[in-house]
Amino acid sequence: MPERIEISTKAILLIFAFVTGLWLFITIHDILLLLFMAFVVMSALKTNVDYMVRRGINRTLAIACNYVIILCILAIFATIVLPPLVSESIRLAVHLPELINKFAPFININQDTILQQITPIGQNIAKLTIGVFSNIFTILTIMVFSFYFLHEHGNVRRFLSGFIGSVWADQTVEIVKKIEERMGAWVRGELILGFIIGISSYIGLLLLGVNFALPLALLAGVLELVPIIGPIISAIPAIIVAFPDSPLLALKVVILYTVIQQLENNFIVPTVMQKSVGLPSLAILLALMVGGRLGGTIGIILAVPLLLASQTMIQYFLTKRHI
Repeated sequence: MPERIEISTKAILLIFAFVTGLWLFITIHDILLLLFMAFVVMSALKTNVDYMVRRGINRTLAIACNYVIILCILAIFATIVLPPLVSESIRLAVHLPELINKFAPFININQDTILQQITPIGQNIAKLTIGVFSNIFTILTIMVFSFYFLHEHGNVRRFLSGFIGSVWADQTVEIVKKIEERMGAWVRGELILGFIIGISSYIGLLLLGVNFALPLALLAGVLELVPIIGPIISAIPAIIVAFPDSPLLALKVVILYTVIQQLENNFIVPTVMQKSVGLPSLAILLALMVGGRLGGTIGIILAVPLLLASQTMIQYFLTKRHI
């Protein structure tokens, strides 16, 4: 006689809830992505806003001041830094095959093929600029959500209590607070580190007389996000650029990047990241790789914040479980 399998009503409801939740997540994943990006922005700005509020400044005015500062920084970058950066980057891309051949003659590089790929760089930059402005609605949406998160931060618990009860609301607020503290410290720390490393590299390369100092310094600042291998990768193009002028100059570049990294590891990182709980380097590398594969550039940008949020939630529930 065949065994009879019974499925309880509770199990059916759980399966239905899971399928419904999965369908809802897939349907509104773009909205959830915007909300998470706004949460990252809020986490980065919250400390500054709270400091200004404690100084007696109205919360709305404090948020607006932070937004104005960000817009001023972006305007300065767009008007002063971006034009020479684009120009030097195009020149570097054009001369890169020749520089690589001089640095490593045994590497066979088809310069014509590379030049054909480099020719439309100006057009691609123009398209990228148009794309940024065409997505201005997305940027404004993120800014509006982050403004709302910052402004209504103190009312989150009361808002959640009406939906999930006071007990669950307290736990949710506690988790969110831990996440935003760690994420805010990490975002601010990485921005400061990238800025310091970029400026230090630019000044050092400029003093040494290395060509294309601006794009090389920007690369060093951006790759500061990638642990361990980031500084090594950022040093390679600088060495390749310096070597054809003089092997001694290339050696000086190696010394420059080594000194900057030693100062970073021993002085800058402990000072800047003292309030940020670090993540394992291997975990960050894997998160960046997975994020890039799944979501491209946006995936890379949000990979570490998502990893940090996930780690914080897991740690919280494991701690509560053992209490």
